[in-house]
Amino acid sequence: MDSSHFPPDPPSSVTLADLLTSPTDLDKLPSLRAEFTRKKSTLDSHLRTGLTTQLATTNSGMSSLSDAQKTVQLIKEEMMKIDRLCAEAQGMIRDFPEISRMSVMQRNFAAVEGMKGAVDGFASRLWELQALLEEDDSAMEEQPNLLAVHEGLTGLRDVRDLAMEQVRGSALGDGEGGLELIENLPLEGPGQHGTLRELFGKLEDVVEWFDDHVGRACLNILGLVQMGSTGLVVRLGLVIEEEERKDKQVKALQDAQREFQGVARSFKSMQVGHRELRGYKEKFLQAISATCAGQFEGVRQAFNEDPERLEKSCRWFFNDLNTVKLGLVELFPKKWRIYRTYSNIYHGLMHDFLVSRLGDPSITPVHMLAILDWVPKYYEKMRRLGIKVEDLVPHIIDGREAELVREYRSLITKSVDDWMGRMAATDRKAFAGREEGSLDQDADGQLHTKTLGDMWTMLREQLAVAQSSGRPDVVDGVVDAMIRALKSRQKMWEQLVDTEFRRIEDEATRAGNAESIEGLSSYQDWLVAIANDQITNIDDVPETSTTSFLTRFKSDFTPLVSTSYPLTAASDLDSLTNGYIDLASHCTHLFASLLFTTDFRTVTRNFFTPAWYSATEQGQSMRQITTTFEDYLSGENNITQVLHPSLRDILVEELSDILLVHYLSAVRNKGAKFRRLDPFTERIREDVLTVFAFFKAPYPDAPQEVFELVRDKWRAVNAFEGLLSADKGRGVVEAFERLKMGYWDVQLSWVEAVLRTRDDFDRGMLSSVKGAAAGVEVERGLETVMGKKRSPASLLLRHHKDSGSDAHLDFSSLFPHHHQISPVNMQFSSTIVRTMRSAFIRRTFTTRSASRSAWTPGPSPPRLPKEEQEIFDKLQEQSTGAFSQPKQEPAAPVDSEAGTTAAQSRPDTNQMLEMLRERARLVAKGDGEELHPNVRRGAAPDFEGDVNPKTGEVGGPKNEPVRWGASGDWSYNGRVTDF
Repeated sequence: MDSSHFPPDPPSSVTLADLLTSPTDLDKLPSLRAEFTRKKSTLDSHLRTGLTTQLATTNSGMSSLSDAQKTVQLIKEEMMKIDRLCAEAQGMIRDFPEISRMSVMQRNFAAVEGMKGAVDGFASRLWELQALLEEDDSAMEEQPNLLAVHEGLTGLRDVRDLAMEQVRGSALGDGEGGLELIENLPLEGPGQHGTLRELFGKLEDVVEWFDDHVGRACLNILGLVQMGSTGLVVRLGLVIEEEERKDKQVKALQDAQREFQGVARSFKSMQVGHRELRGYKEKFLQAISATCAGQFEGVRQAFNEDPERLEKSCRWFFNDLNTVKLGLVELFPKKWRIYRTYSNIYHGLMHDFLVSRLGDPSITPVHMLAILDWVPKYYEKMRRLGIKVEDLVPHIIDGREAELVREYRSLITKSVDDWMGRMAATDRKAFAGREEGSLDQDADGQLHTKTLGDMWTMLREQLAVAQSSGRPDVVDGVVDAMIRALKSRQKMWEQLVDTEFRRIEDEATRAGNAESIEGLSSYQDWLVAIANDQITNIDDVPETSTTSFLTRFKSDFTPLVSTSYPLTAASDLDSLTNGYIDLASHCTHLFASLLFTTDFRTVTRNFFTPAWYSATEQGQSMRQITTTFEDYLSGENNITQVLHPSLRDILVEELSDILLVHYLSAVRNKGAKFRRLDPFTERIREDVLTVFAFFKAPYPDAPQEVFELVRDKWRAVNAFEGLLSADKGRGVVEAFERLKMGYWDVQLSWVEAVLRTRDDFDRGMLSSVKGAAAGVEVERGLETVMGKKRSPASLLLRHHKDSGSDAHLDFSSLFPHHHQISPVNMQFSSTIVRTMRSAFIRRTFTTRSASRSAWTPGPSPPRLPKEEQEIFDKLQEQSTGAFSQPKQEPAAPVDSEAGTTAAQSRPDTNQMLEMLRERARLVAKGDGEELHPNVRRGAAPDFEGDVNPKTGEVGGPKNEPVRWGASGDWSYNGRVTDF
């Protein structure tokens, strides 16, 4: 096989992806740019030099071809002259026809005499060759008569071919008489039997017999080398080499006859003759391919049964090539480059085998992985055999490693997605039905969903499958898919519980009776189970050597991934952890909100109304709420028995926060009013004492820190009471300023609602407060309870403790003995009706002690620059609605100090408004540095002025709307509009 099967080496290159593998590599860009520029200049110079050389060579070759064409044309013309002279000479000689006829008769007689001699000895020679072949049959590993048989058969075949050629060229009826003679004329002489046709038929049988010997030797040539039968191998090589030489001669004559038909007809020496192409060399190469292909059938079967046996089943492959290298190369002609020939054939068949396996639609990830692992091993073994990797073309799997890695990884990730999808469908079905027994309980009695353990087991199994690949890039992609699936599961639970909460909220609005709401009790169980699942996923307890699912998952994949992956995945894991915390907190928030949506829907409407002041009330509404809390948290079959210990304090804080939000929001209740003569301060004190009495010990063994946190948050009631009891005028303004300093995000709309409940409210009071709001500078921080009163049933309350509130609010002034509050001191009415439902069945109490949650809320949005923040805060305080203009209302007659403050704030406000207008003008104009760097500026105008220079239109668009022709799209400002 010639070297044309081996293309030149592909140039090696380094891509930017190989050079820029980390963020720090960006610093290399200037040096890389300079290096690439230098290399480009060098390459351009080499290309120009090479192109010049190639052009010169091409021009020289074309000149040579032109000269050769001229020479051939001259020879053709000379031959035509000679032919014409011969024809003229025939006419000049009177007896030339007779002379020509006598010449033909002489040639025919000589040919007949030679053919008769060959035919007379044909049969005897044929019997001798048969005897030699019979002798070789008994020694197939040696075949000592191979060369003699080949030489004899070659002569007999030449005789037969020559006789057939003479018959076809005879003048007797276009050869029909000669064929009849061959068919019917009996042979005479010793050993001659039958006709010439029968003798030629026996020759064909002997030739097939010989070809069978040659074919067997070709198929088992490596076995012959290994057995030491080198003599037969050499003889076989000589036979094939001789046949190849004669085939080349015949093919050259055929090409010459086809190229120069006119000249060839005039010269007998250029006739193709009787011989045909026999193709022993091609048959030898086919035998090599057939032998190797037969071996691959065994490899295919072994690979399908066990992909791990691929390397073992391919040992013959490299043993054969090694045999060729060490034993066969020196026995065959060097011009054959037999080692290169064998390596090309074997490599091509290995390529076809692997590609066919990869193209099988039923291929499994294990088989795909085995092929991926085999590729580097294959090239390493070929390199050890002295074969260059660049000589092995095409690539063993067509360079599809990256694609296969993606496919293998996608098979695993698809399996993960399928499993998670089936689990999600099961969970949705179970959540929608919420039948008895649809939840599990662990050894501590805590509720969980049934698919929690199965999900993490499945993830570990799929991680083991990715690990078996031995490729960190596969594990990286699989872990990414698992993290995405876990985040998707978080979103699924959030959507399910939110949708169900809205349904229950709507039914509660229509029904009015909580007992008639379908699925309410089971929904509470599921909220607890889902919240428990989230905490179990991340709850590590070193004291009991308990490892959470997420921590175990991280420890499992960390040794398997690439070295840089833990750094890139850290943010995703943090986001996943925060998602578990947020979802658990969200479920506890919904659980707490559910009580106010159903049980306390009518109770909270009594706050601050005439019924709240009545003698029969006496804190009855607040005691009804805390009694229900007590039933849920410490009564028989309470929620703490099935709730994760880390969530108990969270639930208590949620109950406290939502109660506080509803209590402060009750100023918007219909009929809410605070009169100077009414004992509203005492009533508020009684409500707060009732709350403190419960939250001092909300459940058995509750930590004291819970009550401290609740008490700090309820300090907001002190500020609330301050707004109600403050003296009109400056007193109200000072009370608001203290409130603002303690709670930076207090809403003016709520403050206005509080002030409107005062019996002495007037517009001047509200104007004074708004004027003071513009002058109070506060530092933004975490969201406080005052920022949650807009939508108490839908906001997720987070823990907050304002460390600066004690400096502004004297809590003891309103409740001087709050530290002595206890359940014994409270006077509960015997007529309290408990609204606790039997939502929870009896369960085993947990043995794990409650631990204080260390979770803290996330950061607040970053503040604007100081000047802009001041403008924003002051304008926001002055705003009276979503579409109102900032303005300063005329102040009602108030004390002189308040009036002075409002008057001083007016120039500042006007100045700030003027600054904002100027900035708006600059932005609208579109010049200067005030524009944001990411602002969309639109398409540049096509012309200046009001007159379109192309169409003459006045006042038209500055850009052609149909710039791509009448059939194009309509565009405006660089954007295409689809009508």
